[in-house]
Amino acid sequence: MSRGDDSVPGIIQMQEAFCLERGAKFLPTFPMSKLGFALSTEGQLPINGLRHPVEGNASGWYIWCGEAFSSAPDFFAPMHANHLFDTHPQLIKLLGLPPGYRFLFAYESLDIWFDPSLLAI
Repeated sequence: MSRGDDSVPGIIQMQEAFCLERGAKFLPTFPMSKLGFALSTEGQLPINGLRHPVEGNASGWYIWCGEAFSSAPDFFAPMHANHLFDTHPQLIKLLGLPPGYRFLFAYESLDIWFDPSLLAI
């Protein structure tokens, strides 16, 4: 299932509907936006995400899997969001949450919360 530019309206609608359900402001992540993904953690659970303020074409999202987090400069690799949409379609709806939000996803469990410290970078 490819989530390229041809399905942008569907992606945006999913993101917006999720934000509306949660009472959160909506700031879309488009398929060609960049995010940071910790490739070395792929396949582990839970999946963690946090969003810093948007800068240019960077969505502000940083995503890693598992419980270990690293501050190493090469922990996160840049990727276009459409690659994440293809490999982790269950995360698409979460990526409309605005800067300052975090999520923790594992199996059928999902927690989201606002962390104002993410806005002060």
